[in-house]
Amino acid sequence: MSDQSAVKSSGLASPAESAAYLAEKLRFHTDAADLASDLYAQHSEIVALDTRSSEAYERGHIPGAISFPHRLMDEASTARLDRSKVYVCYCDGIGCNGSTWGSYKLAKLGFMVKELIGGLDFWQRDGHPIALGAEAGVLAGGGIECDC
Repeated sequence: MSDQSAVKSSGLASPAESAAYLAEKLRFHTDAADLASDLYAQHSEIVALDTRSSEAYERGHIPGAISFPHRLMDEASTARLDRSKVYVCYCDGIGCNGSTWGSYKLAKLGFMVKELIGGLDFWQRDGHPIALGAEAGVLAGGGIECDC
């Protein structure tokens, strides 16, 4: 057994540095529990955007989410979006960067965005329902409590 800690081998941030970094990280991302909480509460300023293809959206999406494939996002196609809203972009999950592309494109165009950690995969793992088909649907019911 080595006397050297693998965890500490790359150095440690001070508590103040850690707090500053983690506060920044929270400004850019949200998780399924927080998004579900806002959707259940019908916070109209929060909009879930499914950045996958329309075919993937129809196979299953977050209820209430708008289908807006990131590949179609540009200045003209985003003109219909309300700039007073916060757009939470998601894709399949951590193996997909569609939500990153969507968030990046929207931010470059001046929209407020957050990226959903784990995408639709983590949404379903947390026990939240999905909607099928081309209609957005509505997230209804009491919600599921976060275990964290």
